[in-house]
Amino acid sequence: MGRTVTVGTCALNQWALDFEGNLERILRSVNIAKSKGARYRLGPELEICGYGCSDHYYESDTLLHSFQVLAKLLESPATQDIICDVGMPVLHRNVRYNCRVIFLNKKILLIRPKISLANAGNYRELRWFTPWNKARHVEEYFLPRIIQEVTGQETVPFGDAVLATKDTCLGTEICEELWAPNSPHIEMGLDGVEIFTNSSGSHHVLRKAHTRVDLVNSATAKNGGIYILANQKGCDGDRLYYDGCAMISMNGETVAQGSQFSLDDVEVLVATLDLEDVRSYRAEISSRNLAASKVNPYPRVKVNFALSCSDDVAVPTCMPVQWRHHTPEEEISLGPACWLWDYLRRSKQAGFLLPLSGGIDSSATACIVYSMCHQVCLAVKNGNADVLADVRKIVNDETYVPEDPREFCKRIFTTCYMASENSSQDTCNRAKLLAEQIGSYHINLNIDVAVKAIVGIFSMVTGRTPRFSVYGGSSRENLALQNVQARIRMVLAYLFAQLTLWTRGIPGGLLVLGSANVDESLRGYLTKYDCSSADINPIGGISKTDLKNFIQYCIENFQLTALRSIMSAPPTAELEPLVDGQVAQTDEADMGMTYAELSIYGKLRKIAKAGPYSMFCKLINMWKEICTPREVASKVKHFFRMYSINRHKMTTLTPSYHAESYSPDDNRFDLRPFLYNTTWSWQFRCIDKQVNAL
Repeated sequence: MGRTVTVGTCALNQWALDFEGNLERILRSVNIAKSKGARYRLGPELEICGYGCSDHYYESDTLLHSFQVLAKLLESPATQDIICDVGMPVLHRNVRYNCRVIFLNKKILLIRPKISLANAGNYRELRWFTPWNKARHVEEYFLPRIIQEVTGQETVPFGDAVLATKDTCLGTEICEELWAPNSPHIEMGLDGVEIFTNSSGSHHVLRKAHTRVDLVNSATAKNGGIYILANQKGCDGDRLYYDGCAMISMNGETVAQGSQFSLDDVEVLVATLDLEDVRSYRAEISSRNLAASKVNPYPRVKVNFALSCSDDVAVPTCMPVQWRHHTPEEEISLGPACWLWDYLRRSKQAGFLLPLSGGIDSSATACIVYSMCHQVCLAVKNGNADVLADVRKIVNDETYVPEDPREFCKRIFTTCYMASENSSQDTCNRAKLLAEQIGSYHINLNIDVAVKAIVGIFSMVTGRTPRFSVYGGSSRENLALQNVQARIRMVLAYLFAQLTLWTRGIPGGLLVLGSANVDESLRGYLTKYDCSSADINPIGGISKTDLKNFIQYCIENFQLTALRSIMSAPPTAELEPLVDGQVAQTDEADMGMTYAELSIYGKLRKIAKAGPYSMFCKLINMWKEICTPREVASKVKHFFRMYSINRHKMTTLTPSYHAESYSPDDNRFDLRPFLYNTTWSWQFRCIDKQVNAL
C-alpha cells in the first residue's frame, strides 16, 4: 500500500514575454524535480508568459505564444511520468482567465482558473482577468488545434475541480486565494483533499515573509494536509522583486524552505511525506470531521497515476524544519542587490554609475551595489554557470572569473563626487574613502563652471543676477540657485554614464542609479530632474530609518569603516553656501520635520488611509506625551501642505525597488491626483475645531 508521496515545487526567475527563456527554466525545473524522485511538479503563477506582462495580456499574441510553449512542454520527454502544473492565461468563451494547466504524459487533466484575483497595492489582475465565479462547476474547454495535435484531445475539463490520483487527492489554489478569508483549501480539505498547491506571484516587501509562511502553516494546522507553494523570483521587468520562498508544509509545520533571495534562476524543493500522517492528524479533529460530513463535494478528475510507490515502507520522510527569517537589514542588503543584478544583465548594459555625495542615501545605494558584487562572486564560487556567463557578457571578457567583490566592483561600478563651491571637504573625503573600500572606479569633478555658465545665460538675458538668501537674495532666488546645481548634476551623470567607459577603451554604457529614499519622495524634498532622476533607484522604497540601520549592518558585515563618519554626519543637500567652511544647511531643518516624523506620516497616509483630519485624530493620542493638540495640528497641516505642493514630482519619479507598503510611487501603487488644492480649507477647519474643543 503506497503511503509516501514525493512532490516538488520551485521558484523560477521568469521574465515577462521571454517565452524562450521561460520554457527553458520550466523544463530545467521539471528535470531537477524528476531527478530527485518527484512525481508532481508545481511552478509559479503565469510562469509560461511571466507574471508581469500587464497590458500585454490583452494581446492575442500572448495567448498564442503561451499555447506554443505549452505544446513544447507537452511534447518534451522531460514531462513524461510526472504530473506537471504550469501557469498561463487562457481565453474561455471569450473571457480571459489566469489559469493552471495540469497535465500528465501528453494529456491535459484539468485547466483550473483563478477564483480570487489580486487587485490591491501593486496588483491589477481585474484589469486583465475575470475571476471564475462558478464554485465546484466544470465546463468543457475546446483546445486549440496546436494542442489537439499533441494530446489527441478535443476538449478538457475547465473549472473548479480537484484531481483524484490512485493514492490521494490534490486541490489547487492560486496566490491570492491563500490570502482570501474564504480560501478554497478550507472546503477542499473538508472534502478529503490531502495535498494543496499554491502557485504565487508574490513580491518582496520588508518584514512581509513571515506572513506568507504563517498563512501556509496555519492552512494545514487547522485542517491537516500537505501544502506546496511555488513562487516567482527576481525582477521580471518592473519595480517588483519576487522573493521566492518556495515551501512545503505538513500539518502546520514547514518541512522544506526555499531561499528568499538568490541569483539562481531555477530553485527546486522536493519533499517525501507520509499520507498516513495527514490522515491520522485529521482523524482526531472532531470539529473538522463534523464539518466534513456536511460539505458540498468537488468534481473529481480521475487520474490513473500514483504519487507513491506500492512498496515504500522503508522510504525516509522529511522532518519539520525551523524557518529562518532575514532581518530587515539583511533584506535590504540582498533584495535590491538581486533586483539590480537582474536589471543589469537583462538590460545588457556594462555596469552602473552613481553620483556619490558622501551622505547616507547615496552611500546606502553604493553598499547595495557592493552587496550585489558579493552575491555574484559567491554564486560563481558555488558553481552557478548562468551567473558566470552573464558576468562575462557584462565585462566583455570570455575568460574572466569574478573572485574578489572589490575587483569586480571596479569593473562594473563607477562613482562620481560632483563638488561645487557649496560642498564641504568632509563629504568629499567620505565619498572617496567609501569608494576605495568598496573598490568602485571613482571620479572627482567640480560643477561650478557649468553652474556659472547657466546662471550667466539667465543674467545676460534678464539683466538680473539671482543671489542666495545668505547674500540678501529672496527665497525664490535661493531655491532656483539650488535647483540649478542639482539639475546640472543629473545632466553630468548621464553624460559620464554614456562616455566614461569610452574614455577607458571599454565597450558599453552605464545605468545611472538614483538614491532618493521613500520619505524624501513622500515629502517632495528633492529637485525635479536632479540626481533623483535616474534609470533605476534601489532605495526609493526604503525609509531613512531603515537605511541608517542598513548602514550599521554594512559597517559590521562588510567592514566598511568609511561609513562610520557618514552615519554620524547630519544629512544635508549641500546646495547653499558654507559658513566658515562648514555646512549650515541640513535636511530636517529644510523640510520642517524629522525623518522619524515623516515615516509616521507616510504609514498613516497610505497604510491607515488617513486624510488630514484622521491623521490629526490619531497623532494627538500617539504624541500626547510630547506635543499639545495645537502643535500636532501645526505639524499635520505642514506635512499635507508640503506633500500636496510637491506631489507632481511623483509623476516623474525614477522607477524604484518596491520595498515599503507606504511607498508614494505614482506609477501604480499610490494612485493620487498631482494637482491639489493645497489650502485643504475644509479639512484644516475640521482640525481647528477639534483643537479649540480640546
